[in-house]
Amino acid sequence: MTWKPSALLPDLSPWRSSRDFRLLWVQGLIAYFGSFTAMVALPLQIKELTGSPFAVGAMGAVELVPLVVFGLYGGALADAVDRRRMILATEAGLALLAAVLLLNALLPRPMLWPLYVVAAGVSAMAGLQRPALDALIARIVPHDQLLAAAALNALRWQLGAVAGPALAGLVVAYAGHGPAYATTVCCFAVSVALCLRLSPAPPAGGAGRPSLRGIAEGARYAWSRPVLLGTYAIDLAAMLLAYPPTLFPFLADELDAKWSLGLMYAAGSVGSVVLTLTSGWTSRVRRHGLMVVFGAAGWGLAVAGAGWFDDVWAVLLCLAVAGAGDMLSGLGRSTIWNQTIPDGLRGRLAGIEVLSYSVGPQLGQVRSGAMAGWTGTRGAVWGGGLACVAAVGLLAAALPRLVAYDATTDPDARRRRAAGAP
Repeated sequence: MTWKPSALLPDLSPWRSSRDFRLLWVQGLIAYFGSFTAMVALPLQIKELTGSPFAVGAMGAVELVPLVVFGLYGGALADAVDRRRMILATEAGLALLAAVLLLNALLPRPMLWPLYVVAAGVSAMAGLQRPALDALIARIVPHDQLLAAAALNALRWQLGAVAGPALAGLVVAYAGHGPAYATTVCCFAVSVALCLRLSPAPPAGGAGRPSLRGIAEGARYAWSRPVLLGTYAIDLAAMLLAYPPTLFPFLADELDAKWSLGLMYAAGSVGSVVLTLTSGWTSRVRRHGLMVVFGAAGWGLAVAGAGWFDDVWAVLLCLAVAGAGDMLSGLGRSTIWNQTIPDGLRGRLAGIEVLSYSVGPQLGQVRSGAMAGWTGTRGAVWGGGLACVAAVGLLAAALPRLVAYDATTDPDARRRRAAGAP
């Protein structure tokens, strides 16, 4: 068999086979573009109104609790209602919140408190929406194309993450906050129009009303499945022990390269994009548990290198490799979830994933800042990276079923595959 360079390109099978996937992909790209535009404009406006770093940082505090609470509830809701309606309602809610930002920015003297209210509201809407979005993918994409769908969705996010902030910075600098928020409103209006064209996605038969008992049922299911438990645990360990962005300003100073700060923040995304654009080979992988383990271990090892090397270009290269490792692990996690979780529990498990996804980086920032006070900046970076590698190794040893996971033989994956493709 002759190897072709095209084998590295992303697998476009989900795009060709599913109309709803195409709609969601385009809708998501436009929504991400608008979201990232507001994510840059909002803290800049708080900074201009207050001049206080604490006031800007407080935005993260008001966002965390709604994300956790509504993420768990949104997971239960996604299993009990039509997921299309849930996505449409939350997208419309995000459009209204963007309109509040726009109206406030057009006032002669914009007020501060609405910015925090909107930040909390956006976090709540995101917590409600993400489980429904995640749960819908496995219903609209054939079982054997789920990893390719995860790669394409990751590429969509990366495009929005790069283009949105870049445009927002230019718009705010030259036109002010009003036009930036107007861009966000327009993006969400288009997104809502695309969501209206999605096919209905009613709940699975026998679905009950959202309740604490339902959330607990999802938690018990996750706890009873070592493969799923391993994906959550490894992701949490990697973010808790080796999440370094908080230390980038101090690392740039120690390397006598203040000019490199922006590149440090961007390097991980560059590595993720490169991995995604060359992800065609992952469609032939069946041992997705190994993808999770190797990706997370690679993330930790590369972060350790970023704290160890003295040369700033070596540091940037390590951060790019770390981003690629994180993306590899993320593709493995997403594929395992979509291949094994029953449709009736998918929303609740996605809600638990939102909890893991949000808490890990937040606690990781606290960990890195506290450790830097004891060991210095570079010690906190490389020490956290090595701790991540050790934790991933221990978790892999403690959860052998995750390492042994094979999409063709795993009982849960076979049951899900036998349940029928869209």
